[in-house]
Amino acid sequence: METGERLPGSLKEKAGRPLASAESLCPIPLREGGEPGCWEDAWPLQPEALHMCLFVEVNLINEPLVIFVCATTGQGDPPDNMKSFWRFIFRRSLPSTALRQMDFAVLGLGDSSYAKFNFVAKKLHRRLLQLGGSALLPVCLGDDQHELGPDAAIDPWLQDLWEKVLGPHPVPLNLDLSPPGVLWPSKFTLQFLKDTPSSGPEELCAAGTDPQGPPSELQPFLAPMVSNQRVTGPSHFQDVRLIEFDISGSGISFAAGDLVLIQPENTASHVQQFCQALGLDPEQHFTLQPREPGVTCPTRLPQPCSVRRLVSQYLDIASVPRRSFFELLACLSPHELEREKLWEFGSARGQEELCEYCTRPRRTALEVLCDFPHTAAAVPPDYLLDLLPLIRPRAFSIASSLRAHPSRLQILVAVVQYQTRLREPRRGLCSSWLASLDPAQGPVRVPLWVRSGGLTFPKTPDVPVIMVGPGTGVAPFRAAIQERVAQGETGNVLFFGCRRRDQDFYWEAEWEQLQARGCLTLVTAFSREQEQKVYVQHRLRALGPLVWELLDGRGAHFYLAGNAKYMPADVCDTLLSIFREEGGLSDPDAAAYLAQLQRTLRFQTETWA
Repeated sequence: METGERLPGSLKEKAGRPLASAESLCPIPLREGGEPGCWEDAWPLQPEALHMCLFVEVNLINEPLVIFVCATTGQGDPPDNMKSFWRFIFRRSLPSTALRQMDFAVLGLGDSSYAKFNFVAKKLHRRLLQLGGSALLPVCLGDDQHELGPDAAIDPWLQDLWEKVLGPHPVPLNLDLSPPGVLWPSKFTLQFLKDTPSSGPEELCAAGTDPQGPPSELQPFLAPMVSNQRVTGPSHFQDVRLIEFDISGSGISFAAGDLVLIQPENTASHVQQFCQALGLDPEQHFTLQPREPGVTCPTRLPQPCSVRRLVSQYLDIASVPRRSFFELLACLSPHELEREKLWEFGSARGQEELCEYCTRPRRTALEVLCDFPHTAAAVPPDYLLDLLPLIRPRAFSIASSLRAHPSRLQILVAVVQYQTRLREPRRGLCSSWLASLDPAQGPVRVPLWVRSGGLTFPKTPDVPVIMVGPGTGVAPFRAAIQERVAQGETGNVLFFGCRRRDQDFYWEAEWEQLQARGCLTLVTAFSREQEQKVYVQHRLRALGPLVWELLDGRGAHFYLAGNAKYMPADVCDTLLSIFREEGGLSDPDAAAYLAQLQRTLRFQTETWA
């Protein structure tokens, strides 16, 4: 959600005063394979529930009631648009009575597959107590890994919240509560044009060397795709691609550990299916107008815009919808049976059934609309942007160094595809779209931009680095190794794991060449080449003396990247055992040693679900 975008409804009707939020604390774009979210997707409230507003931090000391909604990014860090508030709230100069007049509650949106689950929400709750604030109730820890999603924790928390809020902060007598099922006005109106514009901004403009700065989400660079090569064997279960872009003239610069963000598109067949279901003419053009003053149109959307472009490049029709989608559809439905079922899916009591219908099989918004044809055909175009989230960019670790590949940017992409009980396989939007692009068939341009990542490598010469990157987790370490070798650094130790040497050993020839030159120590784990599976943590444990010597004797930095499910915890357990066995540390001292490495950024992780 963009800063300043409202959640449905207004708490002015609820509590008689604005409910300030610290800022719109939305998560960073997720990697391919984890569906990106927006607050309309994640929030289970009825339309009258909450209004999100911009907030000036210094005014916090004057607020009697504040609800904080926040996510966690990186290694337990606050999201980018929360950082100003985070610096403010942790100022040492703030007195312990600064917030003594304030009632507060904290809601965290997180994912328990990450090591620092809802770390920001927990830390914020403690800090507000330190500053004298009164907690209305314990911090709510929404978990996207729960079968029912964050709603499993949020539903009961909300019931308690309103009981706590409406006592000391009653509804003013001149205001009424809106009953459930009331259709609120759409945020925007689509004003269709009678004639197709002879020329319009239907194509994104390349940023080039724009004097306003490097490419960004508002002005991505249309990078020519140079190559799109499958790097896994033909019998391997997964299609993994090494994709290279030409960034000449873009103004893009990056370092090892940085990320590239790519804006994907829906497939042409899905766009056509969506337009047919809703009775839309894909060639018709429109202008977008906000209904309320102060509300801005999505900055990336051109004016005028065609329906085809809106659906293909902006509306996330391939995402798995959440409760708010069904609630709004129920309000819009003219069909009694469909409306009744939609209300059930949107209610708290219907969450298990919604999970069985939608969440478990990963049914998309487009598929839901096709299952409710009378409702889909009646959706007014004005509500399209209320009903569906915008497509979020996907982040990929940059897998190359500008020192080794000038004017080029490479990524390693695992194409996401899996089967549920639905007939059609589930496919990752961005990875499948990228895999479908073939520069050999003609020019291909992909909108992208770069931002700093969660990994930073030592600037001091001669500091060794230990890198653990199984599977596609090795991508950022290829960039780091290329960069360090170009600078003459030879203390590079890479633990790489995959299934089979002949199927998914990414960059095998490159690693072996660097090892022959004395620039790299390569340790491999091929899990399926023997009866008992061997993973990177097993190879780490076998080389415990080397790991301990590098960390404790030579001040090495340790990096870990890959899937967040089991591997990070297994590697951390292995490190703790190395600290005990090779360093002679007790259990508490080993844990303290690892914590110290984390605090000093000598232990860094980049994991994704």
